[in-house]
Amino acid sequence: MKAISIKFAVLFSFIWAFTACSSDGEVRDLGVTAVKKLYEPDNGKAVILQPSASASLYFEWEPSLAEDGGTVLYEVAFDKADGDFSDPIFIATADNNGGLNHATITHKQLNQIAALAGVGSAEVGTLKWTVFASKGINPVKAVEERTLTLTRLAGFAEVPSQLYITGDATEVGSDLDKAMIMKKVTDGEFEVFIKLTEGQSFKFVSANTGTPTEYSLSGEKLVEGGSTTVAKTGIYKYYVDFNAGSFTSKEVTKVKWFLNWSQKEIELEYQGLGVWAISNYTVTGLTGDDNSDDRYKFRMESSDGETEWRAAISNDSKPTGNEEYYYMTEKTNVDQWTNNEVWKTPAIDGWSDKAYDVTFSLSTAGEYTHSLVIK
Repeated sequence: MKAISIKFAVLFSFIWAFTACSSDGEVRDLGVTAVKKLYEPDNGKAVILQPSASASLYFEWEPSLAEDGGTVLYEVAFDKADGDFSDPIFIATADNNGGLNHATITHKQLNQIAALAGVGSAEVGTLKWTVFASKGINPVKAVEERTLTLTRLAGFAEVPSQLYITGDATEVGSDLDKAMIMKKVTDGEFEVFIKLTEGQSFKFVSANTGTPTEYSLSGEKLVEGGSTTVAKTGIYKYYVDFNAGSFTSKEVTKVKWFLNWSQKEIELEYQGLGVWAISNYTVTGLTGDDNSDDRYKFRMESSDGETEWRAAISNDSKPTGNEEYYYMTEKTNVDQWTNNEVWKTPAIDGWSDKAYDVTFSLSTAGEYTHSLVIK
């Protein structure tokens, strides 16, 4: 259990220094009782793992007691079905940085744990779990052990660190060195906004040089090899998840610049490679508060419905020159007034009768961002 001791060594150096030793350096008050009872999940519970980011499994156990009456720290340990926990395949910290007698572990984490136990993609396998309690060193294993049967996601054992899209259907063509890099959302998850042409094909590749691994879409799954033919010309968002072997897509039909007070919507034109814009657009017909309130955001219409793009950081003020102010993130709540609207560059006489250049960029070359220039 060396790994567990190392994990807590730094975090509890102050406990060691100030409470764990007597004046002559003798260690004291670091003992804990073993957890006697595991509560959830039930022994032998079977779980079909789901790809949703919110899918999770709840673990709970009877509290341990500390010799000094203080806080006990917990970790959930997993091992192969024939393991003895002398060298667990995975250790997860309990909720609240280990301070609570329960843990919430996502299905994606469980999928990785099952893979470590030798369970293949989309296969069913059984592993064991238990709990270790400690004061930061000398962890004590629970009296009880339980089994858990997991049906793994149809993910990939090897996940690419980068992903590109290429093919005659794409805006960049089929030359590998011109393949368009996709935005990395998190490990194993990538997305891209791009125009695709009907009747042509595209594929995903792990690199834009050499002989990369190729991936395509089959039914509702992401698979290795092959290519995907486009059924309808359009601008699409593709999101692929190698951890789950899944993907989602939607056709983007319109992007609009939205002035909050007046609720005026100005459609932007697609420029290519995930960028929409308008140039020399003159705002007219606004009066009073419609004209003077300078908060705005963007709205996107797609085959999945309407979403909003708003500031990625929390803000309630005008821009100060930092690039991060203009970064955007997609939100599903669509209302006139929401959190994180953005503000235009200061102007004392309102929106009307001025020409604007507006750019809305979901290019994977950088952050999702926008610009608004008063001409």
